[in-house]
Amino acid sequence: MLPTLGQGSSTPQEKRLRSLFRELNTHDQASLLKFAEFLVSNSSEIKVEQVCPEPELLERPATESVVKAIKRLKASYPMLSPDALLSPTSDLMAAHMIKGRPATEVIDELEQIFAQQYQQFKANWPPRL
Repeated sequence: MLPTLGQGSSTPQEKRLRSLFRELNTHDQASLLKFAEFLVSNSSEIKVEQVCPEPELLERPATESVVKAIKRLKASYPMLSPDALLSPTSDLMAAHMIKGRPATEVIDELEQIFAQQYQQFKANWPPRL
C-alpha cells in the first residue's frame, strides 16, 4: 500500500496519486511503484553544473568602436542574458550616436554594465530548474 504522505499536509497531487493507487490491483500497484522509482533514479542524474561559468575577457584594443566593444563584451560574457543587456546597451549606443558622447566613455560604461550584470548572474548561481 502507498505510505501515508503527511495526510494533513498532502498536496492535491499526492491525494490524487493515493486515490489512484488504491484503485489499482496489486500487480499494477507494483508497476506504478517501479515506475516511480525509475523516475526518481533518473531525475537524480540530472544535475546543474555547480561551477559558475567565468567570463573569458577579451582584450580591449587601443581603438575600438562602440559596436565592436559590444560584440567583444558579448563574447566575453556569453552566459549573460541578452534581454537584460538590451536596454542599457541601446541607451549608451544612442548616447554615442545621437548625442555624440565619446566612444571611450561609452565603452568604459558598457564594460561596467557587463561586469555588474555578471555579478548579478553570479549571485543567483546556480540557476533554479
